[in-house]
Amino acid sequence: MTEFGILDDSTEWQADFERRLRASYTAAGLGVDGVERRLQGVRDDIGDWTVAEIMDAGTRVGYVAVVVADHNGTLAGRVGDLRVDVPHAGQGHEQAARDWAEEWCAERGARRLDVRLTEPADGLFGDYRVRGQARLRRIGSRPELADGVTVRPMTPAEYPDWLAYEKAAYVDDIVRSGALAPEEARRKSDLDFAKVIPEGLSTPGNTFLVLEAAGGTIGTGWLKHRYLPGVTYGYSLNIEEKHRRKGYGLVAMAAGEQATLAAGDSALMFTVWGGNEAATKLYTRAGYRIVEENLAIGLPRSAA
Repeated sequence: MTEFGILDDSTEWQADFERRLRASYTAAGLGVDGVERRLQGVRDDIGDWTVAEIMDAGTRVGYVAVVVADHNGTLAGRVGDLRVDVPHAGQGHEQAARDWAEEWCAERGARRLDVRLTEPADGLFGDYRVRGQARLRRIGSRPELADGVTVRPMTPAEYPDWLAYEKAAYVDDIVRSGALAPEEARRKSDLDFAKVIPEGLSTPGNTFLVLEAAGGTIGTGWLKHRYLPGVTYGYSLNIEEKHRRKGYGLVAMAAGEQATLAAGDSALMFTVWGGNEAATKLYTRAGYRIVEENLAIGLPRSAA
C-alpha cells in the first residue's frame, strides 16, 4: 500500500531534484549558464512547496512535491515533482501519488492542478490538457533563407498594427490553451507586453523583423536576446494567413535563427501553446526539443 509522509527537511530531495533537472535541461540543449539560470528560478520557488515521501511498507520509493497559490485571482495547485525510483516504478505508486496530489490541492481550495514535466511521464497525466511547451534548438551554422525571401527591420510606422495583432494573438493562445478566461487573458496580455517591451520598438535587446517575398510582406518576427545565457527567446514568428501552407514557416524559423546568431546567442527557444497543433508540428519538424511541458486539469475531478 502506498503511503505519504510530509518532510520536515527536504534537503535530500532538493539535491536529487536539481540533479534531475540539470540533466534534463542539458539534454534539451541548454548550456551550463542557461541551466544554472533556469535552476535558480526553480530554487526561488521551491521554498513554498510541500514535499512528501512516497512510502511502501516503510520504505521510501520516491517523492511528490505540491503547492497551492493564487494565480490571476484563482487558487491553482501545482505538482512541482513526482518521482518514483526505478526499482519501484510501474507498481502503482505513480498513480497513487498523482491522486494524492490532486486531493491535497483540492482540499486547499485549488480549482486547477498544473504539472510541469521535464521528462516523459509514460501516460500518467494523459487525461490532463497540454497548456504549453518550451522548445529549444541549438544552432550550429547560419541557415539560408529560401530564394526570393528577404528580411528587414520593422519600421516605426508598422509597429502599432503589429503590436495590436500580437496582443490579440497572445490572448487567443492563452484562451485556447485553457489557461485563462478571455477577460483575464486580455489583462495578462496588456501587462506582459508593457513589461517585456516597455520602450516598444526601441526596447534594448529585442529584434523586430519583417519578412518579404514577391514584393510584399509575408510575415513578422519578434525575438528577445540573452533571455537566458546564450539563448534567444522567440516571442513570435508569424506568417500571414494568406501566405501559410506554402513552406514559409520554416523560412521564418531560419530568419529567427539568423537573428539569434547575429546577436551572439547560440540557441533559439519558443513557447508553443496547447491546442496549436500546426506550430507543434512545425517546431518538431525543425528539430526543436521539448525543454518543459505544462499540463493542467480542473479540480475537483468531477469538474474536470
